[in-house]
Amino acid sequence: MTQRKIQVYDTTLRDGSQSEGISFSVQDKLLVAQRIDELGFHFIEGGWPGANPKDIEFFNRVKKIKLKNSQIVAFGSTRKPHTKASEDDNLRGLIAAETRVITIFGKSWDMHVKEVFKTDLEENIRMIHDSIKFLKSKGKEVVYDAEHFFDGYTHNPSYALKTIQAAMEAGASVLVLCDTNGGSLPSKVGKIVSDVHAHWGHPLGIHTHNDCGVGIANAVAAVEAGVTQVQGTINGFGERCGNPDLLSIVANLQLKLGFSCLAPQKLKEFTEVARFVSEIGNMLLPKNQPYVGQSAFAHKGGVHINAVMKNPETYEHIEPSVVGNRRRFLVSELGGKTNIMLRAQELDIELKKESPETRKILQRVQEKENEGYQYESAEASFELLIREVTGKRKKFFEFKKVEVLAENIADKNPNATAKVRLIVGKEENYAQAEGDGPVNALDTALKKALLPFYPQVQEIHLDDYKVRVVNSEAGTAAKVRVIIESRDDKKIWTTVGVSSNIIDASWEALVDAIEYKLIKPY
Repeated sequence: MTQRKIQVYDTTLRDGSQSEGISFSVQDKLLVAQRIDELGFHFIEGGWPGANPKDIEFFNRVKKIKLKNSQIVAFGSTRKPHTKASEDDNLRGLIAAETRVITIFGKSWDMHVKEVFKTDLEENIRMIHDSIKFLKSKGKEVVYDAEHFFDGYTHNPSYALKTIQAAMEAGASVLVLCDTNGGSLPSKVGKIVSDVHAHWGHPLGIHTHNDCGVGIANAVAAVEAGVTQVQGTINGFGERCGNPDLLSIVANLQLKLGFSCLAPQKLKEFTEVARFVSEIGNMLLPKNQPYVGQSAFAHKGGVHINAVMKNPETYEHIEPSVVGNRRRFLVSELGGKTNIMLRAQELDIELKKESPETRKILQRVQEKENEGYQYESAEASFELLIREVTGKRKKFFEFKKVEVLAENIADKNPNATAKVRLIVGKEENYAQAEGDGPVNALDTALKKALLPFYPQVQEIHLDDYKVRVVNSEAGTAAKVRVIIESRDDKKIWTTVGVSSNIIDASWEALVDAIEYKLIKPY
């Protein structure tokens, strides 16, 4: 297999920040930049200097950070029509950012030139050439993003080629072909890249979007067709349907096709990096995210689990540890006794496949799931269930009374008060707390009551809270399943509660979350 080197160009901090729901602070951007640098990516696009105060501050502050592997890149556009490049505010802002590398985009699609720029086709060519020439005169390396190139090439190939020829002749180091609308398919991308690559031997890059769900495939097809720089974002953050996930692209290129992108040991950091960037962006990482998702190597069906135990290649395309992930056997009524036995082994609890305890646990799981519980996404509650059946569940506390009172229900700012009276050993304690709602009040009161006995409860943070109706045909009397994701500074765990009363279901999941934390030695 080929070992052609591929430059990895990350645009999480610019294109990724345009994702709905994401608003990186300057400090967020600095943290992400440092983590991506540690991973070994070659370029980090930091933003558009001059577009907003946040990006200006980022470029000022990032200069003081010594990065080991990555070049910080400033991003902007070509000069405006009928202006001098040296007098263009955008270009002067790019120079002021003081990055060695600058990326600018220009129009490749004649329709955009006429209808967006409202100028003639020849002036657009001059805009591209003049802008790059000016930046080169200031000692900058220039990457040229040919915006809407695939659409432009499809509608008017000769003009699209003229635009990138102007960029090449002006001194652009890489010509990046952009599928800006994300509407192209891999066969089209591969064919057009091959045509352009055959036309010139100049270094090419690829920048795709995921509007057809094939952004990763398009990027891989482009590399196979000859590009040497691939652009994307961590976790596929980006406008509309997002950019392609750069971690999946690199993993595919390096593990499947033999291209050289990063040092092989760096791939082991992919799962941690994906979760870190999701946390910084305050976005949940999809469980089914390729390579790095929590479910990427999760097995639920009994037949699958049995096969994986004999040979992981039966249902896994790579060894999970290669990308820093791990194999998981999900517990459900579909999994049978094998995955119960394996899960118990992880807890240092020895179970035989045909032992009475194993059969009892499976029976309990089947009964509970019939009631609406779901343990595949609540592994902490399942561990507690195993410990209970095997007699290894420690009783840390018991309750005498729990009350919750919701007030001002119709008010815009409703609040709630919870009261918890419990016993630890022979000591009794009482706590009362207010919260933004009944669940928040219960969580606060429970921790407050336990704090004198178990100081570690203050380390627990509620990360996510989900409610699902189990039997919708029952209307407002339906059971609900509450899934709570909790974390401390070392681990994330998930618990479940089911009841026809949403507060009761939430309380069950909260108590399990506390108990799970208390059984852990760290």
